[in-house]
This record gives sequence, structure tokens and C-alpha cells, in this order.
Amino acid sequence: MNVVVFDLETTGLSPEKDGIVEIGAVRIVDGEIAGHLKYETLVRPTNAQGDTMRIPWHAQRVHGISDEMVRAAPTIHDVLPEFLEFVADSPVVAHNVGFDGGFMRVNARRLGLNWQPPAELCTVQLSRRAFPGERAHNLTVLAERLGLEFAPGGRHRSFGDVQVTAQAFLHLMERLQRVS
Repeated sequence: MNVVVFDLETTGLSPEKDGIVEIGAVRIVDGEIAGHLKYETLVRPTNAQGDTMRIPWHAQRVHGISDEMVRAAPTIHDVLPEFLEFVADSPVVAHNVGFDGGFMRVNARRLGLNWQPPAELCTVQLSRRAFPGERAHNLTVLAERLGLEFAPGGRHRSFGDVQVTAQAFLHLMERLQRVS
């Protein structure tokens, strides 16, 4: 089991209108989280025309990333080629991969790059299969259900969420293999 677990923080919910403000990722190699194989960066958000965007207060309230924090950060134009190189030809995992993958596809297309991992696995969907009687499958609830903890200040920051998502992914895969 070799995958890249990734998470994005953004200025909003629309891949077409909003920008990426942080990317975090870690590799799982042979079923083990390879903490030394990680990718983490803040991103100065830009719109479709490449102009810097402000981070709305409602987004700042969720992830705590401010305009000041990203002022000197690279833009997605600089970051995305590096991140795609990090991912290479690995399958990817995210909690709600449709959201994060949507932002990756839109930004890659804008930059003339290709976001086509061989597989996109979703821990929300895996959680629904592993816990069919449960209604909530957000990352906080899933972490509690699996006995996982976020590092202090880690929730709603890309790398903090990635660490828990990677652990959750391994737990969910093990649980699903036992029941099948």
C-alpha cells in the first residue's frame, strides 16, 4: 500500500472562484506512514487571472491562516509543479477527495499541468463503508471514533489534518479487510 495522503486549506468552497492557501501531504509506504516523506507549504492564493486574493474572514476563522501569513508565500504557479512531482504516479487519499481533488484539477488545468493520479481514495467514503450505521463522517468525528488525536493546533491546518487522515486511512483499510 503506497499512497500520498494530502489536504488543502482554501479561501472558500469553489475550485473555480477560490484559491488554495496551504497544501500538506505525507506518503504511506508499504502500509507505514513515512513521516520524513512529507510536503507542506503555505500558498499565497491567486484567482484565475493570477492576481493575489485576500483570505475572507470566514475562511480565516476555520483554518487560522491570515493574509499576513501568506504574504511572502509562493503562489500555486510555483507550488503545484513541486507538489505534482512529490505525488508522481502515486494514488492519492484525502478526506473528501472530491473537494481537494477538484481544487487540484482546476489549478492544474489553469497552469497547463496534469492532475490525474491513478486512483483517488476518500476516507469519508471508506468511513461510510466501515461504519454504515453512523451518520457523521467528518474528520473530527472519525478521529474520535478511531481513537486518534490531532496535534495541538493541527485541526484545520493541512499537515495536522493529513497526519490524522493518514492514520484513519490505515485503520479504515484494516477494518474493511477484516469484514470482507
